[in-house]
Order: sequence, then C-alpha cells, then structure tokens
Amino acid sequence: DVLWEEGKAALEQLLKFMVHPAISSINLTTALGSLASIARQRPIFMSEVIQAYETLHANLPPTLAKSQVSSVRKNLKLHLLSVLKHPASLEFQAQITTLLVDLGTPQAEITRNMPSSKDARKRPRDDSDSSLKKMKLEPNLGEDDEDKDLEPGPSGTSKVSAQISGQSDTDITAEFLQPLLTPDNVANLVLISMVYLPEVMPASFQAIYTPVESAGTEAQIKHLARLMATQMTAAGLGPGVEQTKQCKEEPKEEKVVKPESVLIKRRLSAQGQAISVVGSLGSMATLEEEAPQAKRRPEPIIPVTQPRLAGAGGRKKIFRLSDVLKPLTDAQVEAMKLGAVKRILRAEKAVACSGAAQARIKILASLVTQFDSGLKAEVLSFILEDVRARLDLAFAWLYQEYNAYLAAGTSGSLDKYEDCLIRLLSGLQEKPDQKDGIFTKVVLEAPLITESALEVIRKYCEDESRTYLGMSTLRDLIFKRPSRQFQYLHVLLDLSSHEKDKVRSQALLFIKRMYEKEQLREYVEKFALNYLQLLVHPNPPSVLFGADKDTEVAAPWTDETVKQCLYLYLALLPQNHKLIHELAAVYTEAIADIKRTVLRVIEQPVRPTPSPSPAVCAIAEHCPQLFPPPQHPCRLLILPAVPPSPELVKRVRDLYHKRLPDVRFLIPVLNGLEKKEVIQALPKLIKLNPIVVKEVFNRLLGTQHGEGNSALSPLNPGELLIALHNIDSAKCDMKSIIKATNLCFAERNVYTSEVLAVVMQQLMEQSPLPMLLMRTVIQSLTMYPRLGGFVMNILSRLIMKQVWKYPKVWEGFIKCCQRTKPQSFQVILQLPPQQLGAVFDKCPELREPLLAHVRSFTPHQQAHIPNSIMAILEASGKQEPEAKETPAGPLEEDDLEPLAPAPAPAPAPRPPQDLMGLRLAQEKALKRQLEEEQKLKPGGVGAPSSSSARPAPPQPDEAVDFREEGPEGETPAIFISVDEDPGLPEAALLDSSLEGPPPK
Repeated sequence: DVLWEEGKAALEQLLKFMVHPAISSINLTTALGSLASIARQRPIFMSEVIQAYETLHANLPPTLAKSQVSSVRKNLKLHLLSVLKHPASLEFQAQITTLLVDLGTPQAEITRNMPSSKDARKRPRDDSDSSLKKMKLEPNLGEDDEDKDLEPGPSGTSKVSAQISGQSDTDITAEFLQPLLTPDNVANLVLISMVYLPEVMPASFQAIYTPVESAGTEAQIKHLARLMATQMTAAGLGPGVEQTKQCKEEPKEEKVVKPESVLIKRRLSAQGQAISVVGSLGSMATLEEEAPQAKRRPEPIIPVTQPRLAGAGGRKKIFRLSDVLKPLTDAQVEAMKLGAVKRILRAEKAVACSGAAQARIKILASLVTQFDSGLKAEVLSFILEDVRARLDLAFAWLYQEYNAYLAAGTSGSLDKYEDCLIRLLSGLQEKPDQKDGIFTKVVLEAPLITESALEVIRKYCEDESRTYLGMSTLRDLIFKRPSRQFQYLHVLLDLSSHEKDKVRSQALLFIKRMYEKEQLREYVEKFALNYLQLLVHPNPPSVLFGADKDTEVAAPWTDETVKQCLYLYLALLPQNHKLIHELAAVYTEAIADIKRTVLRVIEQPVRPTPSPSPAVCAIAEHCPQLFPPPQHPCRLLILPAVPPSPELVKRVRDLYHKRLPDVRFLIPVLNGLEKKEVIQALPKLIKLNPIVVKEVFNRLLGTQHGEGNSALSPLNPGELLIALHNIDSAKCDMKSIIKATNLCFAERNVYTSEVLAVVMQQLMEQSPLPMLLMRTVIQSLTMYPRLGGFVMNILSRLIMKQVWKYPKVWEGFIKCCQRTKPQSFQVILQLPPQQLGAVFDKCPELREPLLAHVRSFTPHQQAHIPNSIMAILEASGKQEPEAKETPAGPLEEDDLEPLAPAPAPAPAPRPPQDLMGLRLAQEKALKRQLEEEQKLKPGGVGAPSSSSARPAPPQPDEAVDFREEGPEGETPAIFISVDEDPGLPEAALLDSSLEGPPPK
C-alpha cells in the first residue's frame, strides 16, 4: 500500500512538472515518454495520462523555440500512437484521435494503429472496476499498517464515491461548457478576446496551429470544450474545481465531529479483528486510505492491560501475529481458499489487459498443485469452458504436478499427476466437438503418458466418431516417443481385432503403413503371428474376449473369433507372402471348423496379387501337403486375367508330374500350359466338382468376372468343344463329358453360330465320327434355328460317310431328321433302301408324311424315285400297325420330354417345276459320293460350297435358347441305347436331362 501511495504521489509530481511554464524541451520529452509507459503498463491511469497530453497540447510552454515546439509535437504524436495501440485505449479513442488530427497525423495512420475490437483480451473500461481493483490492492497489504490507523472511515467512503463517479475536474468543466458553446456565444468570445491578442503572433502558436477542418461539428465542439476546460482547471476555475473542493471539506468536518472513531478503529486493529487477507468487498470499503494529515501525525497505540514479565525491565512484549489472530475452522479455511481461487479465475480479462496473465497462470498452477481436489475441480471446470483460450493454464497445471513428482525424488508418487492428466483427457473426451486437435496436443505435450492415460486414449479411439483423430494421436506418439513406442503400438495392434468394423478397419490402415517402417516391422509381425497361433487351441482363449465380457472358458470357436485372430495377419499377407508358411503350419493343427473359416477368408487378401512373387513360387513347391489342392494358396495367388509367370508354371508342372499328380494343382496355371497339356488334362479336370469345372472353363474361355477375352487361353472355344468330343470314353465317363459340353453351350456369348458351324464342320470331317456329334448338331440347331440349311448339308454329307456304320451317331441322325421334318425329307430320300427301312422301323411316324411328300411330286419327278424306295414307302399297311405296336424302346415318344420343341413345320416344298433339275441334283450327289470313295481318304469331304452350307448369321430375335424351352432349362433329350458303356443306363448316353442345369 505504501508503494501504491508513493507511485500516486510520483505521478502527481510528474503531471505538475509537465505543466510548469519553465520546463525545458529535453525534460518535457522525457516526461512524455514516462507518461506513455505508465499508460501502457498501468491502464488504470490511462485517463490521467490522456488528460495531461491534452493540457500540454493546449498550453505548450512559451519558453520553447520553434524547433523545440516541433520536436515536442512530434514526440507527443509518437507517444499518442503507442498509447492508441494498447487495448485499454478503446474508451479514449475519440480524445486520442482528435489530438492526433490536431497534430497533423493522417487518418490512415491513425486507423492502422488502432487496436482490433475482436481481441479477446480487451474489455471496455469500467470506472467502477478500476476503483474496486484499487480497493482490493489497498486493504490486502495495508490494513495492519500503523500509518493507516488514523484514516477516518467517512473519508474512505467519500473517496470511493468520488472515484465511482469517474469524472475528473476537466471532465466536469467540459460537460458544463459544451452546451454553452453556441454560435452566438462563440462569436462573442472571439470578439472579446481579439482585444487581448498580442501585436505579433507568438512562435509557439504559429508552430502548433493547424486549420480546423470540421468546425461546428459535435466532435469539434466537444474538443473545444475540453481545451477550454483544461485551461480553466489549470487556472483553478470551473465547476469541476469547486466540486473537488467541496468533497475535500466534508471529511474534515466529520473528523472534527467524531474523533473517537479513530481510537475505536485502532483498538480493533490491535485486537486483530480488522486484519483480513481475503476479506469481502464490504469490509474493504470501510478500510480505505487515510487522510494525509493523519499520516503525518500518527497517534500512539493505546496498550491494553498486560502483566509485566519478571525481569523484563519494563520492555514491551514482542509482537506476534499468532497472538492477535483467531484460528479459523477448516470449513472457513476451505471457503476462503475456494473464494480466492474463484476471484483469481474471474479476473482473467482484467489481468490480461494489465499484462500479468503469465503471473496469474503461475499462481493458479501453484495453488491447485498445493491444495486439495476441491480447487482442482473448480479449475478444471474453468479450463473446459473454453479449452482453446485456457490451454496454457492446463499445461501449466500439468507441468506443475509433474515437477512436484520429480522434486520428491524416489519417494515421489505419480498419483496427482496422473489424476490431473486423466481429468483433462476425460474432460476433452466428453466435449461434443473436437475438430482442432486439442486432444492430440494435450497428449503429445504431456511430459509422461501413464497406463491409465493410455487407457483413456484407447477409449477415445473406440469412439467411432473420433476414431481417426484418436489413432492419429497414437501414431504420433509411436513416432515421436521412441522410448515407449512399442507400448503405444501395442494399443493400436489390439484395436486391429476390435468388434466394431470402423474401428478395426481404421486400425488396420494405420498398421499397414507402420508395417513399412523397418523398426516396427518385426514387432507387428510377431503380434500378428501370436494371434494366428491362437487358432491351434481347442477353444478360443480369454484374450480374445475383453475384460468387460463374461465369457465361458470352454466357449466353442465361431466365425467371428476365428476372424478376430486373422484380421491383422490377412492385412499383412499381401505385403509379405512369406507369412503363408505360418498359416500352413497352423492349418494342419486346427480343427475342421477353423479350417473352413480360414479357407473362406484367405482368398480376398491374397487375390489382389498382380504377379506372383518368389514367395508364391515357394508356396507352390513346399506347401502342397499342408493344403488340399482346391484350397491351395497357389490357386488364389493368380488373377485369371493375368498370365502366370513361367517360373511358377514350371514349379507347378514339376509338382504335378513328379510329386503330387493331382490335376487340381494345374488349375491356377492353366493359361500358362501348352495346348497339348491342357487337352491331356481335360479328362481329369471335367470329373472334378461342378464348381471347380466351372472355374476351369471360365479360365479357358476367358469369361472370369465377365471378361470375354480368351486370348490368354491356350485353347480357343472351338478347340475346347472339339477336344471334349474327342475324349476317350475309357478315360472319362460319358456323363461328365456331356456336362462339360453343356457348360460350353451355356456360354452363348462365346459359342456363337459361326463358332458352332466351324465345330460341326470339323467334327463331321473326322473319322471315325465322334460319339456326341449329333447331340451337338441338335443343340446348335436349337440355339440357332437359322443354321437349318447348314444342318441339312451336314446330314447329306453324313450319308456319304455312311453314318449308319456308327450306331450311336446313326441314332442321333434319325432323331435329327425326325426333329427337322419336312426339311429333312430330301435328305431321307437320299438314303439307301435298307437304311430307309431302318429309319421307318425306328420312326414309323415318318412313313406317311414322307409318302405324302413324294406323291405331291409331278409324274415326271416321281419317275426319278427308285422303285426300291417307292416300294418301302408303299409297303403293306399291315406292317405299319405292327411297327407301331412294336415298342421302340427308348425312342418311344411317350418317354420323351423334349426340352425344346422341334422347329415349326414349314410348308412342304413345292415340287420343282423342272423335273430334270431334281434328277441332276441326285446325280451330282451320287457322283460326289463315288469321288469320295475313290480317294480313300477318311473324312475327305470338302467344305460345303453351296450357300446352304454356310452358317447363317445369328438372329437373336429368332434364336431359341434350348435351356429355356424345356422344364428347368434342360438341354434337348436324345435317347440312344449304348451297349458298350455299362456305366450309363441304356438310352441315356446323350440324355442331358439326367443332370440338372449347368452350374452358374
């Protein structure tokens, strides 16, 4: 308090020194700088400083020369600009701006130096706040000062009231003058003052005069009133001076009337009842400054009656503070501590304006560290109200706790520090929005992350809305704190098997990036393999279930628990295929349920491999005995659209021929084998599971994943279908071959009418004829009816090749003729009599239509029909019933359930007008037959040259898919009895209705 009074007295002396008429230029410049520093460092004196600058501007000392006046004005402008930058100058901007304009400062420079109104540290100046601050400062240190004991209470009250009014003498006088400055009054003043003007303009006035730009405006009138008030106050005139005198006289009267109040107050002070460090506002208002007269003449202390000590010689007892203070209860102490902390917290803005923010933070951090948790909860709540603005306080508190732990040495405990850190992190976790990374900043700048704090971070990561931010924080901890990076990495690895998909997938992404770091690679691999080894246990270990889950020890393995052990391993497998060896070792020891789950989940992570690595080749060579061929990892490591590498093909080929002759090992590298190797493997391949056969054909036909490109396959579609027809029935049963051909016909986009025409042409030219030739012809005709002309040509050429010598093909020939009537009548008439009779024996229903067809000819045309043929056609009607009564075995119509109806019967062809034309056609056919027999070349029939032999282009609008015609999409049923194949039931060789629809 003494320092406060001395400072006030020094300021008053400085202000008086400035207005002295004989002050020198150097002293005046120094005083201006001192006042500017006081205004910036003690904003509560901003009003006095601005008023002093106004007074100096209006009354420059007359002793200054012109150059000195310019120097003083320049310094005044600079100091005003520096004061204007301070946040506390907001209330005085109008006065400072007016002074700067008078000093010739450009408006742009004034605007540039103004403080921003958005600054959080600024607050409007409140006169009552400044007076209250003064009252807080004064009683805290000076209530037990003897110099203040003579200060009368009413004097303090009057001073408070004067300060609360907030108006100085100049302000009061200016308010009084402003309404009086009317144009008439100002004109009269100017006329009156002209009488007193000197003959020569003073140099000082000439140096400081600037033209008035805004004469008559409200701002200019107010400025003029303040200038006049400043001069009147300096001369001791005006209402402001009179009011101040009255306020000073009232305390004196009260002191004379009641002098005993001083003695009463002094006695109370001696008893220790007036001393209070953190008292209330009411007690402070009664203990204000004493009058100056009382300070100069302090009264002696009136001692209370005290017994003298023996041998003391009359000396006074030594003063002890404990003797005059009454002990407080614990509740009172706690309340006072809490109240003190709350007041310090509430003073945030006031302290920020005064530049003591750092000191306040240090005080708060020390108080909270030393006292109990009640204060900590209050400070924590204050910090969380605005975390961004009060983060410095949070860190100060955190580091103060850690420093206390270090200062305690070996006996120190981290409990308080850990409690502080967990309180902060938990509070941040409960905040609804954390987009600015404050949580990350607190974690990264904390001096130590304890186990409990790490658990809070883990829970933060498990929050799906903050997963990325939490794991980014863990990642930064791993890389920025290498001494404990594996501890932080372990938390992230644990999250890789989390039950929430979003949390788990995000953790796996971070881990895969860290797996690329050499220093972390080994630890990540070890963790993944440890989890993989859990699959060898008969029951899932408790580590797979969190501590918060009550799970029986003997719980069985489920798909989820198996996948939980595989998530991290499968994420690393595409980056390191050598890990497949570990899976193979675990696979052999695992139970059947685990094996099934492993085989289901392993395909996805290894399939994206575009080109097999050396590790894949090693798998193909060393791991076949650990995996069954259909699920061998080698099968999964090659994309169908990417040809296998030569090295892998070589290793698989050697494996197949030398060690494990299982054809399933060839499936992944089919497109890398030669055509001859694929054809040799076909009999074994088509006997596999239908799903596997479908995959084989997808690879060979290039239809995997919807791709129609078969350029990578060693066989084109036509060659594949021909190879299936040429498979030896001794190596593969006919039923499997039929199913394989059905798979081909199911790919309608691949097997177009042109492809099928080429296939039929090449199959017809073979010798001996393939067993399934006619089945393929009928299926092709069913799929593409426009191939009817080409099929008729095929049938004619088969007659030349003596198709009846091949019983199974002959059965199909008759069936085809039956389905294609009446177009096939011209072909049937080309048969020799004996074979024609055989046709009628098996299909007697053809006799009448064919006879009607022949009788529709003209007599000239009928003359060209051999008599033997006519005799068979006109056979006794008695034989027809016998033939009808004789069961036709598998050819009986009642037993047939054709999947696709025969093509709609076309009208019988009209007899040709030229009878010679028909005869010439028959002669040409016979001549061609003789030429073929003379050549003695089996299958030496050239390609058809007639236009009917060319396959017609497919017409999708007229094409009929045989799979959609019959029940359940089955292929046409062709019944041919087979004596040579005991493995198939009779009349079922070409009957594809025995099997279901081709697998999709």
